Amino acid sequence: MKGKNSVSSEKVKDFKGTLKQLAHYLSSYKYLIGIVVLFAILSAAFSIIGPKIMGKATTEIFNGLVSKINGGSGINFHKISQILLFLLGLYGISAICNFLQNFIMSGVSQKIAYNLRKSISEKLHRLPMKYFDSKTHGEILSRVTNDVDTVSSNLDQCMTQMITSFTTLIGVVIMMFTISVPMTLAVLIIIPIAILLLAFIVSHSQKYFERQQEYLGHVNGKVEEVYGGHNIVKAFNGEEEAIQEFQDMNQTLYRSAWKSQFFSGIMMPVMNFIGNLGYVVVSIMGGYLVIQNKIQVGDIQSFIQYVRNFMHPLSNVAQIVNLIQAAIAAAERVFEFLDEEEEIKETDTPVSTENLEGNITFDHVKFGYQPEKTIIKDFNAKVKQGQKVAIVGPTGAGKTTMVKLLMRFYDINSGSIKIDGHDIKDFSRQDLRRMFGMVLQDTWLFSGSIEDNVKYGNMDATFEDVEKACREAHADHFIKTLPDSYHMVINEEGNNISQGQKQLLTIARVILENPKILILDEATSSVDTRTEEHIQKAMDELMKNRTSFIIAHRLSTIRNADLILVMNHGDIVEQGNHEELLKKNGFYAKLYNSQFEE
Repeated sequence: MKGKNSVSSEKVKDFKGTLKQLAHYLSSYKYLIGIVVLFAILSAAFSIIGPKIMGKATTEIFNGLVSKINGGSGINFHKISQILLFLLGLYGISAICNFLQNFIMSGVSQKIAYNLRKSISEKLHRLPMKYFDSKTHGEILSRVTNDVDTVSSNLDQCMTQMITSFTTLIGVVIMMFTISVPMTLAVLIIIPIAILLLAFIVSHSQKYFERQQEYLGHVNGKVEEVYGGHNIVKAFNGEEEAIQEFQDMNQTLYRSAWKSQFFSGIMMPVMNFIGNLGYVVVSIMGGYLVIQNKIQVGDIQSFIQYVRNFMHPLSNVAQIVNLIQAAIAAAERVFEFLDEEEEIKETDTPVSTENLEGNITFDHVKFGYQPEKTIIKDFNAKVKQGQKVAIVGPTGAGKTTMVKLLMRFYDINSGSIKIDGHDIKDFSRQDLRRMFGMVLQDTWLFSGSIEDNVKYGNMDATFEDVEKACREAHADHFIKTLPDSYHMVINEEGNNISQGQKQLLTIARVILENPKILILDEATSSVDTRTEEHIQKAMDELMKNRTSFIIAHRLSTIRNADLILVMNHGDIVEQGNHEELLKKNGFYAKLYNSQFEE
């Protein structure tokens, strides 16, 4: 029981926190929202007066008919036409106010959506890499798209309907009291019944709205994952398993969505049933009061209209509750993302990178992606400016991890990494990463022209600079054979050029960047032997007088390295140049010789 109460209190706390954060975004537009409230009140007020005016017209017609039967002057059409023209003017003004409030509120909701997306975009760049390792791309995208859209659209409807409904309820009650106090009190008895029913439905439906948003993110993540690896799924005949996993998630989403929509769907029929009870009460009491000459016939017509107007806002409240539930569930996911732990804050007085030479020291570096699982146990190395350093070792030894630590994609658990005596934590991340040029085993190109992709390394470069970099990377030849040459657009999937060509473009990008320190992580893994020789020559030229780190499995490509760090299980087991390590006949020699064994 204690556990349930604890969970319940946490939910209430999260709910209040979400509302507080949402209110913070709304507060930026308090003046516009104030105008919306004003127009909503005016729209409701002019609309509320209408039924009573219509009741006067009905009374006038009824009295005219009675007068005609009794031999009098009959119906006064001139007076009725004046009443109807006045009524038309009221409804016209009400419609204009309604249009204006919706127009302004639509703008406010879209601005809030814009600010949320902007906050999410900025947050993405402040999150540590471990966050992206623990979430699927689809899950993150769902928060940017589905959840923000849900907050925006539902907020738009909630604000306008809530203000209008609240104003209408108060105005209608006042107008009903002016017609008949007993009839009004009889109608108001149904409010507690309606509130109790709404509270019961809401208490049971909120958890399903939350699950609906959660599993919508899971489904999107699964779709993105399977679509991104569609070729692998096909190659390994994994279609049935992928379909089954998707169906399981989709089934969970269906159950949550069905239950949430079911509860939201029964609100309107329940409110209509209560409203019909109100009509019965008004008809019976109204007829009795007319007989007693306490009200006019037109008052009954006006009162029935007010009862309808009274029930309509109550029904709207039921609908608004559904929208609020969905909006809160979506907003909770958005704010949960925005509250995620960010990268360690940078120093307020960062060290300049202008005159650094590129001497790097790894001093007792210890790191694990998870605190309980240490990958790099005790890494020590000194790299001098201009040295070509190769990092080799079996798969999982920690080679790529060391590079990620060097660029502060992750922060080390203990020890230090220094550049020219300065801890890398003393630099701003932006300045630190600007020092490095990186070519990864996994290429990354965006949807755009070849020129734009290469210029990503130096946005100020000219077209001639791009061409020169591509020639040095031996990419110029194949580029000029493509349609539109440097202006050819690489599609979103990047499958209109080969993997090897992608690798050449990423190498050209680094050449154009002209960094102080180079990192090559299996940079030539996707090119043929002949192209690799050309690239190796270009890289040798590029690496002159630059500190360079080369991660390679093909040890024949790093024989001319100044220093080879041999890693195994997160530690350096050997270090030296190629000849020195072969003479030791140790771990490196075994790795090197294994390449030539049949």
